[in-house]
Amino acid sequence: MNFEETYLNDNILDALYDMRFEEMTPIQEKCIPEILDGHDLIGVAQTGTGKTAAYLLPVLSMLDDGGFPKDAVNCIVMSPTRELAQQIDQAMQGFGYYLNGISSVAVYGGNDGNRFDQETRGLKMGADVIIATPGRLLSHIRMGHIDLSRLSFFILDEADRMLDMGFSDDILQIAKLLPRDHQTIMFSATMPDKIQQLARTLLYNPVEVKIAVSKPAEKIQQSAYLCYEPQKLGVIRHLFKNGELHRVIIFSGKKDKVKDITRELQRIHINCAQMHSDLSQQERDDVMYRFKTGQVDVLIATDIVARGIDIDDILMVINYDVPRDAEDYVHRIGRTARAQRDGVAITFVSDNDMRFFSDIERFLGKDITKNPLPEALGEAPEYKVSAPRKSTRGRGGRGRGGYHQRRNKGKGNSRNHQHQKKE
Repeated sequence: MNFEETYLNDNILDALYDMRFEEMTPIQEKCIPEILDGHDLIGVAQTGTGKTAAYLLPVLSMLDDGGFPKDAVNCIVMSPTRELAQQIDQAMQGFGYYLNGISSVAVYGGNDGNRFDQETRGLKMGADVIIATPGRLLSHIRMGHIDLSRLSFFILDEADRMLDMGFSDDILQIAKLLPRDHQTIMFSATMPDKIQQLARTLLYNPVEVKIAVSKPAEKIQQSAYLCYEPQKLGVIRHLFKNGELHRVIIFSGKKDKVKDITRELQRIHINCAQMHSDLSQQERDDVMYRFKTGQVDVLIATDIVARGIDIDDILMVINYDVPRDAEDYVHRIGRTARAQRDGVAITFVSDNDMRFFSDIERFLGKDITKNPLPEALGEAPEYKVSAPRKSTRGRGGRGRGGYHQRRNKGKGNSRNHQHQKKE
């Protein structure tokens, strides 16, 4: 389906034309009309499917069409990380190039006082769209810098990641400040019980759009090393012994392991840098810039960069730990083999992680090649395939909770969007 077949206004279509956006992705095709019609929506789709445009385009189109207060915050976009907030802000600038009078500001933590003061000035001058991390937004709210009483659009991007990072209470605190008659849009890469519960609390009679998690690209050469936890650093040394690897991301679920891996690679003179939540925003920006521009060969990171960060020339992804969900595995290794390139994905499977790895193989529908452990490292554990684990997803009734029990049931038509199809 072509963007011109939707009810997006001409200013948005002009920006898309300049950006050479023509055909919609499946998530955009299913979400844009529903959002334009004023429905609450929950979209389940993995990174790289175009979901940022799926919510930004219709919301910006409606704001540009008018009918919303000029002196109020009209839209909040919540992001789990500073990096994703920055990326959404960049997309906002591109999509909104021809929009007059639609302003935006990005607010996120980890900065010095000067950045906070700049955010405060931007908020007090008025902004139609605020792109924010939960903690930073709450800080501005508590200091009286933002009034959300007339908000029209509340958007949660990467909602599952926000809950994983402990932002559930922050999100609920913010939601209690919103007017009853607003439109809520939620996107998540996965749909565990906690996301279903959040959706029941925040969304009213939502449209559900689910794009199946696609299998990793065939161009990704997947393999694994069976090893005990103490052997993992030895495998790292083996992989980097010739010093020829570059454009590599190593993922670990814990920042302490990221630090250990970084020290080991630096000890053998590998040009590397680390990315985790202990770094300041300026340090994280600098690391990402140096990696994107090729000044750093290897990035060792927590899952903070597994989603929503676009780097097209990654040649190898190493999973130092086995992701707990098959979807997370797909997100991690999906950083490589992009833009028509080939890629390599290697996973270290300890004896404690075999059940999770066998779940991944079951999801993929194939066995992943097991590489022999270097002889100097000793014996590897025997691979034991686990029985399928019972899913706990999808339990519980539908219903809705919280303040939405008082919400206007006729909301779908409450703003009377009368879009006329373009000839």
